[in-house]
Amino acid sequence: MTILRILLLPFSVLYGIIVSFRNLMYDFGFFKSTSFDIPIITVGNLSVGGTGKTPQIEYLIRLLQDKTNIAVLSRGYKRKSKGFVLANENTTVEELGDEPFQFYQKFSKINVAVNGDRVAGVKQLLKLQAKTNLILLDDAYQHRRIKAGYQILLSAYADLFYKDFMMPTGNLRELWWGKNRADVIVVTKCPKDLSVEEQLKITAKINPSNKQKVFFTTIAYAPVLKGSKKIALEDLQHKKVILITGIAKPEPLLTYLKSKEITFEHLAFPDHHHFTIDEIKTIQQKGKEATILTTEKDYVRLEKEIEELYYLPIETVFINNQKLFNEQVEQYVNKKAS
Repeated sequence: MTILRILLLPFSVLYGIIVSFRNLMYDFGFFKSTSFDIPIITVGNLSVGGTGKTPQIEYLIRLLQDKTNIAVLSRGYKRKSKGFVLANENTTVEELGDEPFQFYQKFSKINVAVNGDRVAGVKQLLKLQAKTNLILLDDAYQHRRIKAGYQILLSAYADLFYKDFMMPTGNLRELWWGKNRADVIVVTKCPKDLSVEEQLKITAKINPSNKQKVFFTTIAYAPVLKGSKKIALEDLQHKKVILITGIAKPEPLLTYLKSKEITFEHLAFPDHHHFTIDEIKTIQQKGKEATILTTEKDYVRLEKEIEELYYLPIETVFINNQKLFNEQVEQYVNKKAS
């Protein structure tokens, strides 16, 4: 922890008090939460960024898209539009934001919309897409104006919430007892060989309630893609590679590439970065002499600007108890729908 963050501790205490008071107002009904008749699942976290919400949403889409009509609603972080936007063939990544645009591009069976006001967003979605019978709320754990029926809380293995502090000293959006609202807690980005003993230790520290179950997932990297063309990652071992990232925590990707003996120059940008004209030109110039590799989220922002651009998709994989997780989610959806 930096000295500056330590000096900001009084502000973290004040922020924690304010957020806790707000949550109490919702808990006791002084602030209104709106419920809907259809199943609504929230995927979120207690901390800022980098917990794997996007691959978790995609996991749920793959699990449920053939069984029900899904819509994903996001706030569209750092998009260049306002209000409600429903994705269609003419919608741009700038209008939706990178993650919602990624959902729209990958999954043809679902509807994708953005709105900072989740209550208004759900109402508008149901008005325009009357056949929708399941809504996935992306990054809405703190958006308590809407009452989701099922809440999935994520916490990254390398940055578990019970080890963290409130912002700005730490990365927590709310204090750790906010976990009590969750139906399930998923520890993400774990080592693939995480032992049962370590899982039990983490679960004990999370201290779930009797109604909660803790699951452990890891990240699986798919073959490198250029559009629909696949190449083996090993094909890059003897090439000059420039890695472009605009994500919150690129460290797991860097570690993975090094484990595959990929030598690369890393150009790191902030999360959800909007690339400038000069930055695009720099990347284009480097691309004349090297292979440009990026993340899937960055790919949707760069694909129209960089002609030869490759990306590395990721997926959520359960270390164990996948069947139980699936059954719990499907049970909620089926019960609520009936």
